[in-house]
Amino acid sequence: MPEITISMAAGRTDEQKVGMMRDITQALVKNLGVDAEAVVIQINEAPLIHKMKGGQSFVERFAKK
Repeated sequence: MPEITISMAAGRTDEQKVGMMRDITQALVKNLGVDAEAVVIQINEAPLIHKMKGGQSFVERFAKK
């Protein structure tokens, strides 16, 4: 049973996350030959203040845009 864990910053819609998980499920079905029922996908979201890249929190990075 393949299990996929995705870590990402919070902020995407439920529809975006569901679409991504469906696409990943289909990729595993196609490439690994497993049944979709065997695929488990979990998203771990972090608040933007809890993620940093290049010495700046994601809150700071997005404030500049």
